[in-house]
Amino acid sequence: MALPLTEAERQADLPPLGETGWGAVPGRDAIRKVWKFRSFSEAWAFMTRAALAAEKLNHHPEWSNTYNVVDVTLSTHDCHGLSPLDIDLAKRMDSFAGDAAVQRDHSEPVQSLCQISARKA
Repeated sequence: MALPLTEAERQADLPPLGETGWGAVPGRDAIRKVWKFRSFSEAWAFMTRAALAAEKLNHHPEWSNTYNVVDVTLSTHDCHGLSPLDIDLAKRMDSFAGDAAVQRDHSEPVQSLCQISARKA
């Protein structure tokens, strides 16, 4: 069973993740990040690499994909909150994302390229 992050781990690990765009999830001990890739293929490639890393860690994200957008929430169900597994997976995902744009304001709706194109038509 995974152990929750200690206060020292939170102080050391969460601020650097926040600088890359990971944010707290209101009402949960979880972190969330939304990436916007240039295409569906880039988003899918990212998800494939992330899925392989998650499987290796035996720690799986909550995520969704709409065309070029990948929305990820990390939390460890075993300990009902953040654990070192979340920090490790977040760092790995960041390393796979390349130059994808990050939506830092999680209060705004996420829009994929498909949704933006549909409005223009």
